[in-house]
Amino acid sequence: MEKTICELFAGVGGFRLGFDRLDSGWRTTWFSQWEPGAATQWAHQCYVQHYGDSPDLNNEYHTGEDIASVEKSSIPDHSLLVGGFPCQDYSVAHTLASAQGIEGKKGVLWWQIRDVLIAKQPPFCLLENVDRLLKSPAKQRGRDFGVILACLSALRYSVEWRVVNAAQYGAAQRRRRTFIFAYRDDTRYGKKMADRSFDEILREDGFMARAFPIQGMEPVRQKDIGSDIVAVSDTFAFAFENAGYMHGGTIYTAKVVEAEEPATMLGAILQHNVDEKYYITGDKMAKWVYLKGAKKIPRKTKEGHEYVFSEGPIAFPDPWDRPGRTMLTSESTLNRSTHTVVDPGTGRIRLLTPVEAERLQGFDDDWTAGMPDRMRYFCMGNALVVPMITRMGHVLDDIIAVEE
Repeated sequence: MEKTICELFAGVGGFRLGFDRLDSGWRTTWFSQWEPGAATQWAHQCYVQHYGDSPDLNNEYHTGEDIASVEKSSIPDHSLLVGGFPCQDYSVAHTLASAQGIEGKKGVLWWQIRDVLIAKQPPFCLLENVDRLLKSPAKQRGRDFGVILACLSALRYSVEWRVVNAAQYGAAQRRRRTFIFAYRDDTRYGKKMADRSFDEILREDGFMARAFPIQGMEPVRQKDIGSDIVAVSDTFAFAFENAGYMHGGTIYTAKVVEAEEPATMLGAILQHNVDEKYYITGDKMAKWVYLKGAKKIPRKTKEGHEYVFSEGPIAFPDPWDRPGRTMLTSESTLNRSTHTVVDPGTGRIRLLTPVEAERLQGFDDDWTAGMPDRMRYFCMGNALVVPMITRMGHVLDDIIAVEE
Protein backbone atom coordinates (compact mmCIF):
# COMPACT_ATOMS: atom_id res chain seq x y z
CA MET A 1 0.00 0.00 0.00
CA GLU A 2 1.32 3.44 -0.92
CA LYS A 3 1.92 5.89 1.92
CA THR A 4 -0.24 8.77 0.69
CA ILE A 5 -1.94 11.50 2.71
CA CYS A 6 -4.79 13.95 2.25
CA GLU A 7 -4.57 16.75 4.82
CA LEU A 8 -7.78 18.68 5.61
CA PHE A 9 -7.84 21.92 7.65
CA ALA A 10 -4.09 21.81 7.21
CA GLY A 11 -3.13 25.04 8.97
CA VAL A 12 0.59 25.64 8.44
CA GLY A 13 1.29 21.94 7.82
CA GLY A 14 1.75 20.31 11.22
CA PHE A 15 0.53 16.88 10.16
CA ARG A 16 2.70 16.94 7.04
CA LEU A 17 5.78 18.05 8.95
CA GLY A 18 5.24 15.30 11.50
CA PHE A 19 5.12 12.62 8.80
CA ASP A 20 8.00 14.16 6.83
CA ARG A 21 10.24 13.84 9.87
CA LEU A 22 9.81 10.05 9.68
CA ASP A 23 11.65 10.06 6.34
CA SER A 24 9.82 6.82 5.57
CA GLY A 25 8.22 7.63 2.22
CA TRP A 26 4.97 9.40 3.10
CA ARG A 27 3.68 11.62 0.27
CA THR A 28 0.87 14.21 0.53
CA THR A 29 -1.38 14.07 -2.53
CA TRP A 30 -3.69 16.98 -1.61
CA PHE A 31 -4.43 19.42 1.18
CA SER A 32 -7.00 22.05 2.08
CA GLN A 33 -6.61 25.18 4.18
CA TRP A 34 -9.04 28.10 4.25
CA GLU A 35 -9.70 30.57 7.05
CA PRO A 36 -13.28 31.94 6.86
CA GLY A 37 -13.51 35.72 6.66
CA ALA A 38 -9.76 36.28 6.36
CA ALA A 39 -8.69 38.83 3.74
CA THR A 40 -5.26 37.22 3.57
CA GLN A 41 -4.94 33.45 3.85
CA TRP A 42 -1.73 33.46 5.87
CA ALA A 43 -1.76 29.79 6.86
CA HIS A 44 -2.36 28.65 3.27
CA GLN A 45 0.45 30.89 2.07
CA CYS A 46 2.79 29.44 4.71
CA TYR A 47 1.88 25.88 3.72
CA VAL A 48 2.48 26.57 0.03
CA GLN A 49 5.75 28.36 0.82
CA HIS A 50 7.05 25.15 2.41
CA TYR A 51 5.47 22.50 0.22
CA GLY A 52 4.00 24.03 -2.92
CA ASP A 53 0.37 23.76 -4.03
CA SER A 54 -1.49 20.55 -4.94
CA PRO A 55 -3.71 20.07 -8.01
CA ASP A 56 -6.82 17.89 -7.86
CA LEU A 57 -7.65 15.09 -10.28
CA ASN A 58 -8.89 17.67 -12.79
CA ASN A 59 -5.52 19.42 -12.59
CA GLU A 60 -7.22 22.41 -10.93
CA TYR A 61 -6.13 24.19 -7.75
CA HIS A 62 -8.72 24.59 -4.97
CA THR A 63 -6.62 24.05 -1.84
CA GLY A 64 -7.16 27.62 -0.63
CA GLU A 65 -10.95 27.56 -0.95
CA ASP A 66 -13.79 26.56 1.37
CA ILE A 67 -13.68 22.75 1.51
CA ALA A 68 -17.49 22.73 1.35
CA SER A 69 -17.26 24.00 -2.23
CA VAL A 70 -14.78 21.33 -3.32
CA GLU A 71 -16.06 18.34 -5.28
CA LYS A 72 -14.89 15.48 -3.09
CA SER A 73 -14.56 13.00 -5.96
CA SER A 74 -11.90 15.27 -7.50
CA ILE A 75 -9.60 14.84 -4.48
CA PRO A 76 -6.65 12.53 -5.31
CA ASP A 77 -6.70 9.05 -3.78
CA HIS A 78 -4.92 8.56 -0.48
CA SER A 79 -4.35 5.83 2.09
CA LEU A 80 -4.55 8.19 5.08
CA LEU A 81 -6.92 11.10 5.68
CA VAL A 82 -5.72 13.51 8.38
CA GLY A 83 -7.02 16.75 9.83
CA GLY A 84 -7.44 18.87 12.92
CA PHE A 85 -11.02 20.12 13.15
CA PRO A 86 -12.87 22.25 15.74
CA CYS A 87 -15.42 21.11 18.32
CA GLN A 88 -18.76 22.29 16.90
CA ASP A 89 -22.47 21.42 17.04
CA TYR A 90 -22.75 17.97 15.42
CA SER A 91 -26.51 17.58 15.77
CA VAL A 92 -28.35 16.32 12.70
CA ALA A 93 -31.85 16.05 11.33
CA HIS A 94 -33.62 13.96 8.69
CA THR A 95 -33.79 15.37 5.18
CA LEU A 96 -34.93 13.97 1.86
CA ALA A 97 -32.52 16.24 0.02
CA SER A 98 -29.44 14.48 1.37
CA ALA A 99 -28.27 11.32 -0.33
CA GLN A 100 -27.43 9.89 3.08
CA GLY A 101 -30.76 10.83 4.58
CA ILE A 102 -29.36 13.24 7.17
CA GLU A 103 -28.28 16.85 7.26
CA GLY A 104 -25.83 18.44 9.65
CA LYS A 105 -25.64 22.12 10.50
CA LYS A 106 -24.04 24.32 7.86
CA GLY A 107 -20.41 25.15 8.47
CA VAL A 108 -19.72 22.20 10.77
CA LEU A 109 -16.48 20.78 9.43
CA TRP A 110 -17.02 17.18 10.54
CA TRP A 111 -19.48 16.73 7.67
CA GLN A 112 -16.76 17.66 5.18
CA ILE A 113 -14.55 14.94 6.65
CA ARG A 114 -17.42 12.48 6.38
CA ASP A 115 -18.05 13.46 2.76
CA VAL A 116 -14.40 12.79 1.90
CA LEU A 117 -14.58 9.40 3.63
CA ILE A 118 -17.66 8.52 1.58
CA ALA A 119 -16.16 9.71 -1.71
CA LYS A 120 -12.62 8.36 -1.32
CA GLN A 121 -12.93 5.52 1.24
CA PRO A 122 -9.37 5.79 2.56
CA PRO A 123 -8.22 2.76 4.57
CA PHE A 124 -7.07 4.91 7.49
CA CYS A 125 -7.98 8.23 9.09
CA LEU A 126 -6.20 10.23 11.82
CA LEU A 127 -7.92 13.26 13.33
CA GLU A 128 -7.24 15.77 16.10
CA ASN A 129 -9.70 17.76 18.22
CA VAL A 130 -9.87 19.49 21.60
CA ASP A 131 -10.21 17.34 24.70
CA ARG A 132 -13.70 18.68 25.49
CA LEU A 133 -15.05 16.99 22.36
CA LEU A 134 -15.74 13.88 24.46
CA LYS A 135 -18.03 15.83 26.82
CA SER A 136 -19.92 18.18 24.52
CA PRO A 137 -22.53 19.54 24.49
CA ALA A 138 -23.13 20.36 28.16
CA LYS A 139 -26.85 19.50 27.94
CA GLN A 140 -26.28 16.07 26.32
CA ARG A 141 -22.83 14.91 27.38
CA GLY A 142 -21.06 12.79 24.79
CA ARG A 143 -23.55 13.39 21.99
CA ASP A 144 -21.13 15.09 19.60
CA PHE A 145 -18.47 12.41 19.80
CA GLY A 146 -21.25 9.84 19.63
CA VAL A 147 -22.40 11.31 16.31
CA ILE A 148 -18.85 11.04 14.95
CA LEU A 149 -18.57 7.41 16.07
CA ALA A 150 -21.99 6.57 14.61
CA CYS A 151 -20.96 8.08 11.27
CA LEU A 152 -17.75 6.05 11.23
CA SER A 153 -19.58 2.88 12.25
CA ALA A 154 -22.07 3.34 9.41
CA LEU A 155 -19.12 3.59 6.98
CA ARG A 156 -17.62 0.33 8.37
CA TYR A 157 -14.75 1.91 10.26
CA SER A 158 -13.52 0.91 13.69
CA VAL A 159 -12.10 3.62 15.92
CA GLU A 160 -9.60 4.22 18.69
CA TRP A 161 -9.23 7.47 20.59
CA ARG A 162 -7.02 8.94 23.29
CA VAL A 163 -6.80 12.27 25.07
CA VAL A 164 -3.07 12.96 25.06
CA ASN A 165 -1.18 15.46 27.22
CA ALA A 166 1.81 16.22 24.99
CA ALA A 167 4.07 17.02 27.95
CA GLN A 168 3.64 13.45 29.23
CA TYR A 169 5.36 12.27 26.06
CA GLY A 170 8.32 14.62 25.91
CA ALA A 171 6.86 17.86 24.54
CA ALA A 172 7.38 21.39 25.90
CA GLN A 173 3.66 22.07 26.35
CA ARG A 174 0.91 20.72 28.59
CA ARG A 175 -1.49 20.56 25.66
CA ARG A 176 -4.34 18.05 25.92
CA ARG A 177 -5.90 16.99 22.65
CA THR A 178 -8.15 14.15 21.49
CA PHE A 179 -6.62 12.00 18.76
CA ILE A 180 -8.94 9.75 16.76
CA PHE A 181 -7.66 6.85 14.65
CA ALA A 182 -10.16 5.13 12.35
CA TYR A 183 -9.52 2.18 10.08
CA ARG A 184 -11.68 0.31 7.61
CA ASP A 185 -12.81 -3.07 8.89
CA ASP A 186 -11.78 -4.77 5.61
CA THR A 187 -8.09 -3.83 5.96
CA ARG A 188 -5.60 -6.40 7.18
CA TYR A 189 -5.14 -4.29 10.27
CA GLY A 190 -8.91 -4.17 10.80
CA LYS A 191 -9.22 -7.95 10.58
CA LYS A 192 -6.28 -8.41 12.92
CA MET A 193 -7.68 -6.06 15.56
CA ALA A 194 -11.13 -7.68 15.36
CA ASP A 195 -9.50 -10.75 16.91
CA ARG A 196 -8.08 -8.76 19.82
CA SER A 197 -9.98 -8.11 23.03
CA PHE A 198 -10.86 -4.53 23.92
CA ASP A 199 -8.62 -4.90 26.98
CA GLU A 200 -5.62 -5.85 24.83
CA ILE A 201 -6.31 -2.97 22.44
CA LEU A 202 -6.59 -0.33 25.13
CA ARG A 203 -3.65 -1.58 27.21
CA GLU A 204 -0.91 -2.49 24.75
CA ASP A 205 -1.82 -3.79 21.28
CA GLY A 206 -3.90 -0.92 19.92
CA PHE A 207 -2.68 2.01 17.84
CA MET A 208 -2.90 4.53 20.67
CA ALA A 209 -1.34 2.27 23.30
CA ARG A 210 1.64 1.69 21.00
CA ALA A 211 2.06 5.40 20.22
CA PHE A 212 1.35 6.59 23.76
CA PRO A 213 2.09 3.88 26.35
CA ILE A 214 0.12 3.84 29.59
CA GLN A 215 0.99 2.82 33.13
CA GLY A 216 -2.49 1.91 34.31
CA MET A 217 -6.15 1.54 33.34
CA GLU A 218 -9.41 1.60 35.28
CA PRO A 219 -12.31 -0.80 34.55
CA VAL A 220 -13.77 -0.67 31.04
CA ARG A 221 -17.36 0.38 30.42
CA GLN A 222 -19.23 -0.35 27.21
CA LYS A 223 -22.28 0.86 25.33
CA ASP A 224 -23.88 0.05 21.98
CA ILE A 225 -24.21 3.01 19.66
CA GLY A 226 -25.23 1.48 16.34
CA SER A 227 -25.21 3.53 13.17
CA ASP A 228 -28.53 5.44 13.31
CA ILE A 229 -26.97 8.88 13.32
CA VAL A 230 -30.19 10.82 13.85
CA ALA A 231 -31.15 8.66 16.83
CA VAL A 232 -27.73 9.28 18.34
CA SER A 233 -28.11 13.02 17.77
CA ASP A 234 -31.53 13.03 19.43
CA THR A 235 -31.01 10.79 22.45
CA PHE A 236 -27.45 9.54 22.91
CA ALA A 237 -25.51 10.53 26.03
CA PHE A 238 -22.48 8.78 27.49
CA ALA A 239 -19.55 9.53 29.77
CA PHE A 240 -16.59 8.90 27.48
CA GLU A 241 -13.27 8.40 29.24
CA ASN A 242 -9.88 9.54 27.97
CA ALA A 243 -9.29 6.28 26.07
CA GLY A 244 -11.56 4.07 24.04
CA TYR A 245 -12.27 1.75 21.16
CA MET A 246 -15.32 1.17 18.95
CA HIS A 247 -15.96 -1.85 16.76
CA GLY A 248 -19.19 -3.04 15.21
CA GLY A 249 -21.19 -0.28 16.86
CA THR A 250 -20.06 -1.14 20.40
CA ILE A 251 -18.07 1.38 22.43
CA TYR A 252 -15.47 0.39 25.03
CA THR A 253 -14.00 3.17 27.15
CA ALA A 254 -11.78 3.44 30.20
CA LYS A 255 -9.74 6.01 32.05
CA VAL A 256 -6.04 5.37 31.51
CA VAL A 257 -3.02 6.77 33.31
CA GLU A 258 -0.46 8.03 30.84
CA ALA A 259 3.16 6.98 31.01
CA GLU A 260 5.54 9.71 32.11
CA GLU A 261 8.42 10.47 29.79
CA PRO A 262 10.78 13.37 30.54
CA ALA A 263 9.14 16.57 29.33
CA THR A 264 10.91 19.50 27.70
CA MET A 265 10.94 22.43 30.11
CA LEU A 266 9.88 25.91 29.08
CA GLY A 267 13.34 27.25 29.87
CA ALA A 268 14.87 24.96 27.23
CA ILE A 269 13.06 26.68 24.34
CA LEU A 270 13.80 30.30 25.29
CA GLN A 271 15.87 32.68 23.21
CA HIS A 272 18.27 35.19 24.78
CA ASN A 273 18.25 38.99 24.53
CA VAL A 274 15.25 39.28 22.24
CA ASP A 275 13.85 42.36 20.53
CA GLU A 276 12.71 45.10 22.91
CA LYS A 277 9.12 44.92 21.59
CA TYR A 278 8.52 41.64 23.44
CA TYR A 279 9.26 43.05 26.91
CA ILE A 280 6.52 44.13 29.34
CA THR A 281 7.20 47.70 30.37
CA GLY A 282 5.70 50.70 32.12
CA ASP A 283 2.02 50.79 33.05
CA LYS A 284 1.35 47.48 31.27
CA MET A 285 3.07 45.62 34.10
CA ALA A 286 0.25 46.45 36.53
CA LYS A 287 -2.35 45.19 34.04
CA TRP A 288 -0.51 41.88 33.67
CA VAL A 289 -0.22 41.47 37.44
CA TYR A 290 -3.99 42.01 37.78
CA LEU A 291 -4.92 39.63 34.96
CA LYS A 292 -2.70 36.84 36.26
CA GLY A 293 -3.79 37.24 39.87
CA ALA A 294 -6.67 35.68 41.81
CA LYS A 295 -9.90 37.66 41.81
CA LYS A 296 -13.52 37.65 42.88
CA ILE A 297 -15.87 39.77 40.79
CA PRO A 298 -19.60 40.36 41.53
CA ARG A 299 -21.72 39.66 38.45
CA LYS A 300 -25.36 39.46 37.49
CA THR A 301 -27.07 37.16 34.99
CA LYS A 302 -29.48 38.53 32.38
CA GLU A 303 -32.27 37.16 34.58
CA GLY A 304 -31.04 39.36 37.44
CA HIS A 305 -29.41 36.65 39.56
CA GLU A 306 -26.33 37.94 41.38
CA TYR A 307 -23.25 35.79 41.87
CA VAL A 308 -19.50 36.07 42.42
CA PHE A 309 -17.18 35.06 39.61
CA SER A 310 -13.86 33.83 40.97
CA GLU A 311 -10.65 32.55 39.43
CA GLY A 312 -7.36 31.46 40.89
CA PRO A 313 -3.94 32.88 40.11
CA ILE A 314 -1.76 31.96 37.13
CA ALA A 315 2.00 31.97 37.60
CA PHE A 316 3.52 35.31 36.62
CA PRO A 317 5.95 34.87 35.06
CA ASP A 318 5.69 31.26 33.87
CA PRO A 319 8.34 29.04 35.50
CA TRP A 320 11.26 27.73 33.46
CA ASP A 321 11.24 24.33 35.17
CA ARG A 322 7.85 23.20 33.87
CA PRO A 323 6.49 22.65 30.36
CA GLY A 324 4.45 25.53 28.98
CA ARG A 325 0.70 25.78 29.37
CA THR A 326 -1.70 25.22 26.45
CA MET A 327 -1.06 27.93 23.87
CA LEU A 328 -4.18 29.59 22.45
CA THR A 329 -4.71 31.66 19.31
CA SER A 330 -4.71 34.76 21.55
CA GLU A 331 -1.07 34.16 22.58
CA SER A 332 0.87 37.45 22.97
CA THR A 333 -2.25 39.56 23.61
CA LEU A 334 -3.02 41.08 27.02
CA ASN A 335 -4.93 38.19 28.66
CA ARG A 336 -4.51 35.53 31.36
CA SER A 337 -3.64 32.70 29.00
CA THR A 338 -0.64 34.41 27.35
CA HIS A 339 2.74 33.08 28.48
CA THR A 340 5.16 35.46 30.21
CA VAL A 341 8.78 34.55 30.95
CA VAL A 342 11.95 35.99 32.43
CA ASP A 343 14.41 36.52 29.60
CA PRO A 344 17.52 34.36 30.18
CA GLY A 345 19.82 37.17 29.07
CA THR A 346 18.33 40.32 30.58
CA GLY A 347 16.35 38.98 33.54
CA ARG A 348 13.36 41.10 32.48
CA ILE A 349 9.80 39.82 32.04
CA ARG A 350 8.58 39.47 28.48
CA LEU A 351 6.26 37.61 26.13
CA LEU A 352 7.24 34.56 24.13
CA THR A 353 8.67 35.38 20.72
CA PRO A 354 7.12 33.86 17.58
CA VAL A 355 10.07 31.47 17.32
CA GLU A 356 9.49 30.31 20.90
CA ALA A 357 5.81 29.80 20.08
CA GLU A 358 6.91 27.58 17.18
CA ARG A 359 9.21 25.63 19.48
CA LEU A 360 6.37 25.16 21.96
CA GLN A 361 4.48 23.31 19.22
CA GLY A 362 7.55 21.46 17.94
CA PHE A 363 7.90 23.30 14.61
CA ASP A 364 11.18 24.35 13.05
CA ASP A 365 12.40 27.86 13.92
CA ASP A 366 10.91 30.57 11.69
CA TRP A 367 8.38 28.15 10.19
CA THR A 368 5.86 31.02 10.00
CA ALA A 369 8.35 33.77 9.09
CA GLY A 370 6.96 36.26 6.59
CA MET A 371 3.57 36.86 8.17
CA PRO A 372 2.78 39.50 10.85
CA ASP A 373 3.69 38.50 14.42
CA ARG A 374 0.03 38.46 15.48
CA MET A 375 -0.74 35.90 12.77
CA ARG A 376 2.33 33.84 13.67
CA TYR A 377 0.97 33.46 17.21
CA PHE A 378 -2.55 32.79 15.90
CA CYS A 379 -1.33 30.04 13.58
CA MET A 380 0.68 28.40 16.34
CA GLY A 381 -2.28 28.57 18.72
CA ASN A 382 -4.29 26.71 16.08
CA ALA A 383 -1.56 24.16 15.40
CA LEU A 384 -0.88 20.75 16.88
CA VAL A 385 2.22 19.46 18.66
CA VAL A 386 4.24 18.06 15.76
CA PRO A 387 6.22 15.39 17.68
CA MET A 388 2.91 13.71 18.65
CA ILE A 389 2.21 13.18 14.94
CA THR A 390 5.64 11.67 14.39
CA ARG A 391 5.05 9.23 17.26
CA MET A 392 1.80 8.05 15.67
CA GLY A 393 3.49 7.96 12.27
CA HIS A 394 5.95 5.33 13.51
CA VAL A 395 3.02 3.06 14.37
CA LEU A 396 1.36 3.74 11.02
CA ASP A 397 4.58 2.77 9.25
CA ASP A 398 4.30 -0.68 10.83
CA ILE A 399 0.59 -0.97 9.98
CA ILE A 400 1.01 0.07 6.34
CA ALA A 401 3.94 -2.31 5.87
CA VAL A 402 1.67 -5.38 6.06
CA GLU A 403 -1.20 -3.98 3.96
CA GLU A 404 -1.57 -5.06 0.34
